[in-house]
Amino acid sequence: MSDPIRVGLIRCDTHGAYYAALCARHDPLRLQQPLPPDRPGHYSWQHGGAHFYFYTHYADPRQMSVDFVEGFRLARVWDEDRAAAECLAAVFADEPEVCDDFAAVSDDVDLVFVADCNGDGSDHLELARPGLEKGVATFVDKPLALTGADARALIRLADAHGAPLTSISILRALPKAELFARRLAEVGEVQFGSVQGGGTAMAGHVHAASLALGLFGNGVESVRAMGETELQTVHLGYGDRADRPRRGVALNCDVGAVWHCAFHASAYGPQGAIHSPPLSDWDFPFGAAAILRIVKEMVQARRSPAIIGDMLEAVAICEAAREAQATGEPVKL
Repeated sequence: MSDPIRVGLIRCDTHGAYYAALCARHDPLRLQQPLPPDRPGHYSWQHGGAHFYFYTHYADPRQMSVDFVEGFRLARVWDEDRAAAECLAAVFADEPEVCDDFAAVSDDVDLVFVADCNGDGSDHLELARPGLEKGVATFVDKPLALTGADARALIRLADAHGAPLTSISILRALPKAELFARRLAEVGEVQFGSVQGGGTAMAGHVHAASLALGLFGNGVESVRAMGETELQTVHLGYGDRADRPRRGVALNCDVGAVWHCAFHASAYGPQGAIHSPPLSDWDFPFGAAAILRIVKEMVQARRSPAIIGDMLEAVAICEAAREAQATGEPVKL
């Protein structure tokens, strides 16, 4: 049996705890209540927000009900809030070292994991740089970066130092989304598609763009922003490509309150329409497990997976949508 992959976790936010709990040994009861109810925490997981999704056998809070991905060991952690990092370290059986700065996280590890639950990616180049410069395989949570320039800089940095790199939206890896994609032939030639959900902030908008690319294909040529509020609706055009929706794809981002962070997708064609079930918080653990398996293979093969190209295009779409919203004009990619 090979040695486990030593993981250095940068940012112990809810996504950091979420992914770590799926791949590193921990105390389920400590994860259920890391802090006493009357003690404030910096992140929602510190009051059970990660345990909530993985341990749904409520009669036994120690029985995980989603896939655990073997082969990882949490070795080092860092967060802007040191108390949060110490709180997370106390949950995990391997007693990860709490680092004083994020650059130290990439020392003596096989994988750097940059977590980001609600951020816009504007600090990802800074956070990932030390590990990439050391040649350490790196996963950067969505979005890879706020701008295309930063995203390309990350890829160049990884290439220059031989460091495998990837970044994947959990929506792109959902088994339910893959099942929906297999149904597209039911409508005949897809003429129009839509994705609903995510909100207008970059943290959610990039999910909607990634899901659209996964379902309807890469190669977006133009982006148009519509609606009265910022990024309320974004239209993706594929030009004259016969193998893509002729009427494009709409991202309905600002749709008001949604049930448990749910996304929905629809496809329309000459033989009718199909609609996905909710792609929601209850499905996300299975997407996260799929991502961890991709990351595990990346570390072992020392090769960046091709799927990082999808994230690069998703970042470009989001950046173009912001420009289109500001100018009122469609933006060519």
